[in-house]
Amino acid sequence: MPRLALYLLLPLLLLLSFHSTAESAAFPPDPAAVAAAANFIRVSCRATRYPALCIHSLSTYAPKIRQSHKQLAQTALAVSLAKARSAVASVSKMTKLSGMKPIERQAVKDCVDTMADSVDQLGSSLRELGRTGPGGKEFTWHMSNVQTWVSAALTDENTCVDGFSGPGMDGKVKAAIKKRVVGVAQVTSNALALVNRFAARARHGPRPRQAAAARLP
Repeated sequence: MPRLALYLLLPLLLLLSFHSTAESAAFPPDPAAVAAAANFIRVSCRATRYPALCIHSLSTYAPKIRQSHKQLAQTALAVSLAKARSAVASVSKMTKLSGMKPIERQAVKDCVDTMADSVDQLGSSLRELGRTGPGGKEFTWHMSNVQTWVSAALTDENTCVDGFSGPGMDGKVKAAIKKRVVGVAQVTSNALALVNRFAARARHGPRPRQAAAARLP
């Protein structure tokens, strides 16, 4: 019976999906709204350590982010999570390479473990951020969890990089892993800055100078 119901519902679901897609195509994003969202991202990224990377990694999502500080923080975390997952998959393949010194192989394995922890922390922080509502004690509790987990993820990423800083670690594997993981750490650092900015604004409201900056062309 449940399967029959699913078959009966499937045409309706397909029709609704087609209608939604057709409606999106018929009503493309307002260029002015997209431009405003792009400016919002540019201004917000000034609070990060790597503003150029911040703008580059988030501008694609301007129609979704619009001018929402929460959506901006969520998108930044989602980008970081995707990059962290990709890095884990890439580094895991390197454990199977031949010709590595035992100390290098162990460093690679340790990196996989710490990066897997980073993925878990970022995933948890993204889910927790989605649970935040209006300000108050509950908001503060959720945001404290988010900030703690993103900070822990960034520590894990830096720990992976630090594992290749000792003697006997000069090689292509070290260079490849550091390049990949440093990139993840940079977007995670930016995500943490945007999370902190969202938390501060939600608790205390925008500062007058920040409000003025948001209106810059």
